[in-house]
Amino acid sequence: MGDDFAFIGRQKRLRIGDTWFRVDLVFFHRRLRCLVIIDLKAGKFSYADAGQMHLYLNYAREHWMRDGENPPVGLILCAEKDAAEAHYALEGLSNKVLAAEYQTILPNEHRLAEELARVRKGAGTEVSSNFQRRRRCLNTAH
Repeated sequence: MGDDFAFIGRQKRLRIGDTWFRVDLVFFHRRLRCLVIIDLKAGKFSYADAGQMHLYLNYAREHWMRDGENPPVGLILCAEKDAAEAHYALEGLSNKVLAAEYQTILPNEHRLAEELARVRKGAGTEVSSNFQRRRRCLNTAH
């Protein structure tokens, strides 16, 4: 998730009227200064998922937000989504809700090895350039 996310809870319970709900994951994003509500869906995205997230965000804004925070953001992670259905279900909501697909199968070994090599090469270049920058700064200081 990144180092700006702080874990708040999982399966966080909330009650609306006589009905209990459970929010899958709740994080706080330090830079955005807002709660991030995550709903995990094992199946395909549905317009009903958008309504459920909208409900969670309205509740979180009223009961979980603290002074100085921005309104919460919702993220629906699903195994599959139809872009058109997601567009019409999420467009124009007063709350910020995003839907994204997740992968249930890892890429093959060859693809993973290529990606690791690419990341290592990029990281090595970054470390090398940072080292050279610091060295130049030290040389000009003397």
